[in-house]
Amino acid sequence: VQLVESGGGLVQPGSSVRLSCAASGFAFRFYIMYWYRQAPGKGREFVANIATEAIGTNYADSVKGRFTISRDNVNNIVYLQMNSLKPEDTAVYICKVRLEKDYWGEGTLVTVSS
Repeated sequence: VQLVESGGGLVQPGSSVRLSCAASGFAFRFYIMYWYRQAPGKGREFVANIATEAIGTNYADSVKGRFTISRDNVNNIVYLQMNSLKPEDTAVYICKVRLEKDYWGEGTLVTVSS
């Protein structure tokens, strides 16, 4: 199982970024996919998840209405569109899949600062 995130960087408050997580080594379309984040000096926090056929999504209250999770079951990618970014969104964003255990990517850093 491999999860590889990309798309992070330094952005200004109010801007948008789209993160990608490329998955391999498992039957992607049959599993719920998750995004978490870990801010400097803090624990890992749930951000969003998406059901297998993208029918259902869930979001943390802190990102609801600003972030959108989506998936491409042909290319095995899960996305996180992040709009209206705030400095408190600064974190390493990590994707996860739960198979017989949880598998995590290495994460991609998003820094929101002027």
